[in-house]
Amino acid sequence: MNEQLKSVLIIVLIFIVFFVAFGLIKKNFEKEVELSFSKFSELADAGQVKTAVIKGTTVKGELKTPYEGAKKYTLTLPPDLQNFSTELVKKGVNVEASESSSGQYFIIFLYLLPVILMVVFWFVFLRQMQSGGNKALTFGKSKARMVSSDKNRVTFDDVAGMDEVEEEVTEIIEFLKNPKKFEALGGKIPKGVLLMGPPGTGKTLLAKAIAGEAGVPFFSISGSEFVELFVGVGASRVRDMFEQAKKNSPCIIFIDEIDAVGRHRGVGISGGGHEEREQTLNQLLVEMDGFESNQGVIIIAATNRPDVLDPALLRPGRFDRRIVIPRPDLRGREEILKVHLRNIKVSPDVDTVLIARGTPGFSGADLANLANEAALRAARLNKSQVDIEDFDYAKDKVLLGMERKSMILSEDDKKVVAYHEAGHAVVALNLDEADPVHKISIVPRGMALGVTQQLPLDDKYNYSKGYLEAELAVLLGGRTAEELFLKNITTGAGNDLERATEIARNMVTVWGMSEKVGLLSLKTEKAAFANIWEGTTKSIYSEKTAEEIDNEIKRLIQNAYDTAKKILTENSDIMEKIVAALKEKEVLDKEELEEITGKKIKGVTFVEKRKDEPLSQESGKVVDEISNQKKETDEKTR
Repeated sequence: MNEQLKSVLIIVLIFIVFFVAFGLIKKNFEKEVELSFSKFSELADAGQVKTAVIKGTTVKGELKTPYEGAKKYTLTLPPDLQNFSTELVKKGVNVEASESSSGQYFIIFLYLLPVILMVVFWFVFLRQMQSGGNKALTFGKSKARMVSSDKNRVTFDDVAGMDEVEEEVTEIIEFLKNPKKFEALGGKIPKGVLLMGPPGTGKTLLAKAIAGEAGVPFFSISGSEFVELFVGVGASRVRDMFEQAKKNSPCIIFIDEIDAVGRHRGVGISGGGHEEREQTLNQLLVEMDGFESNQGVIIIAATNRPDVLDPALLRPGRFDRRIVIPRPDLRGREEILKVHLRNIKVSPDVDTVLIARGTPGFSGADLANLANEAALRAARLNKSQVDIEDFDYAKDKVLLGMERKSMILSEDDKKVVAYHEAGHAVVALNLDEADPVHKISIVPRGMALGVTQQLPLDDKYNYSKGYLEAELAVLLGGRTAEELFLKNITTGAGNDLERATEIARNMVTVWGMSEKVGLLSLKTEKAAFANIWEGTTKSIYSEKTAEEIDNEIKRLIQNAYDTAKKILTENSDIMEKIVAALKEKEVLDKEELEEITGKKIKGVTFVEKRKDEPLSQESGKVVDEISNQKKETDEKTR
């Protein structure tokens, strides 16, 4: 508060000096009229001359009434003029004699005044910059932002779905509240805590909650904010950050995305950027566990790339504890939803358990986005409460993207997309290992023209070989359906083939699911660090092994294709029914698929029963016609 008051007073003082100088300059440079001696004598006789300052042969003064728009005048006296001042006094003029050059000095001062003000301004500016009141040009100063415990306080009430993690960090909170309790027994609190997990799982929120529960200052900075254009800036900022932290200890320093500055040293081509980053990392290592102790300062860092961090950063004495924050499970998602629904007016028909079951794999950020999108939709429709249909819409938007209603497909394109998506769905419905089908849509969403949405029954932590083979068959179902029913293929299967190839390659090279290649891990990413100076990377396996890998990938893809072809051939009548329904309704949910196929589909939906009728009479006629045509074709074939 004192620094702010000081800055305000300095600014006010500068403005006062400026306005005073402006007034003096204006006064000094007011308009003057040059009078002849005869005109001056005439005005003096008329009593219009108020003052006269005589300096040599020059007279300056002020008139009582303006002459030619000016009150000030100047006059040059003729030579050998006697008793001039006496005559003026008799006429009531206030006469003064001036022999000094103070007027010249004043004019010189007025000209120098802007320069003096500029020097004073820069002096004050530099003083402010050195005292830390102004961050301009202070490259070596830390950009860490201190959040006081009284402002925007976050506690464990705002964190949900990570009970085990909260127990892990309880010791840190107790140490910050009562450090003597641990020091009395000779115990040392961990100097650093590394939070690891996928994006959106709540790493930053957890760090804020730790500071909020402990009631201590919280310094927040990103790893990328250490490094700048100038060499040595990063190391200087690390030193300054720890100096600030020591002044406010006990406190917490939170470094988000620490992998930006804590990567492996010596990796990559040598250059200024790498050297600057390594200097910053070296300074961070020294500050965390050097000769000087940082008592009362605990560092919490977050990253979703722990595999690229330097080993020296992870050793005991620096980041002693590594806490994994995974995606929330069913119970965790339910608790997170309750937190995000606190300030949302929710309809009584909204069941958080049902929503949590229908959103496997969602992170905390995804669930926050889900709740927000549902609330926005309800507001657009002028609803008083957010109901279950809004959540169903929000889930589709988060998972699949926004509907592109302005994009109108031709009948031919709609037919191709319908057969393609129906192919995915029919294959998935006939494979027990595949995830249940939740919804089919031929409405363009995001970058896709159509979508077949599958939702797993439970959270998956391991994937069996059977599940992956079923996933390959489902991915190839769309292309196979185009071949069988349209007698043509399109570019619509591009992304499916890409994903299928990636899964098959990982099965062979990473997960050891190929008997021919064996139980080997042949990840190609490791070769990127080999022999950098030669400009090329060495292969970690022979050409023969590479050929075997390619053959195994092709075999897995071919087997999946054969499986999909067999299923679609055997269920051609169901395919045609689904295609006919898609052409009419464009979107089919789980209940409508059950009615068409006559099979019970496992899974959870937000909206248990749609109000729409399953199929119209026109669609039913189309299905019957297709079935009759199939029967006639089968009889002719026999």
